[in-house]
Amino acid sequence: MKKTVIIFLLLSSFASFVFCGEKSNYKKIHLWQNIKGMEVNVRDTILFAPKKTETSAGKKGAVIICPGGSYHHLGMPHEGFATAKWFQDIGIVPFVLQYRVAYNCHHHPAMLEDIEMAVKYIRENAETYGIDENKIGAIGFSAGGHLVTMAGVYGGSRNELEKLGVASNVSLRPNFVMPIYPVVTMQDDICHKWSRRSLLGHREYTQELKDEYSMELNIPDDMVPTYILACKDDPVVIFENSQRLDKALSEKNIPHRFAVYEKGGHGFGMKVGKFLKETRWNQDLKNWLKEMNIIN
Repeated sequence: MKKTVIIFLLLSSFASFVFCGEKSNYKKIHLWQNIKGMEVNVRDTILFAPKKTETSAGKKGAVIICPGGSYHHLGMPHEGFATAKWFQDIGIVPFVLQYRVAYNCHHHPAMLEDIEMAVKYIRENAETYGIDENKIGAIGFSAGGHLVTMAGVYGGSRNELEKLGVASNVSLRPNFVMPIYPVVTMQDDICHKWSRRSLLGHREYTQELKDEYSMELNIPDDMVPTYILACKDDPVVIFENSQRLDKALSEKNIPHRFAVYEKGGHGFGMKVGKFLKETRWNQDLKNWLKEMNIIN
């Protein structure tokens, strides 16, 4: 028993060391800094931006990375910084978004406000980072998948930032989104109830409210290109969530890809593990990004 505890502590220390090492490559951008009325949110909303930028090799695409965690907490190491490393390796400038969650008593529209502020910051500073402002995407895992889809559906159209007195002369909508094993629906039959409670708070979930935040019911005719990935044996978010999103995108003829795997479960992120090694799903995503002309 004592030996097992020691091994666990060593592995935990190593994971923390790797996480901190990856995190050290990024600088913290406090998106709500100096925004009147938003002072209490400065510590909870952080965009981790790369410290090193290359502006001489032509403009690149960028991606906002939204880890999952049921809108309650965030899986920053495996879904955040591991993902950032992969995108950086294929020539896309990564930004990891620590958005507000229920753990710190935040609910909608806080999360949508945060990703809109992230898009705003990157577009306004595209020149600094060597980014093509028309190639800014967002990838999200689990509840983060719902968030990036919501950004594609509602981004900028609800005037969330305007309500806070934040003016913007740039689009607050990403150019493409990648929901991975995503939460999609808020309908009672298959919704991930913890994510719904964390997103919408403790209130009466009227049918109107559930419909409004069920992404499959709100896909606009001009929805941005979308890459979905899900596993049929997902024990956390029912696979049909992704099926409904795929169906809604197909009905609107939205360019998208639905990558389906028989086994893989949930929560694997982009860490190097069994699922990534066996499926090489990141290669399929890379091929899609090439098809979308995000990378060469």
